[in-house]
Amino acid sequence: MLKTLRIVFAIITLVLAGYGLATGNSGVVSPYMMLFMGAMLLVMGISEIKNERKQIGFMSIIVSLFVFYVSIQGFLLNYTSFI
Repeated sequence: MLKTLRIVFAIITLVLAGYGLATGNSGVVSPYMMLFMGAMLLVMGISEIKNERKQIGFMSIIVSLFVFYVSIQGFLLNYTSFI
């Protein structure tokens, strides 16, 4: 289950990154890409903890929290630029 989620989030992130590169409008797509990247890192951290590799798992969870923070900042900055 976790492996499937990780692959789905990775594919969504890759598609969003490709779309941002193809259209040249990465500022709009970037927060969504970061959101799915954070979700992918969170799932990877949980699976690493389940596989008894706790250091890598906790590091992945910490990085995912930072990526979620960056994503939220991106959403807020894009929202305020439209007002």
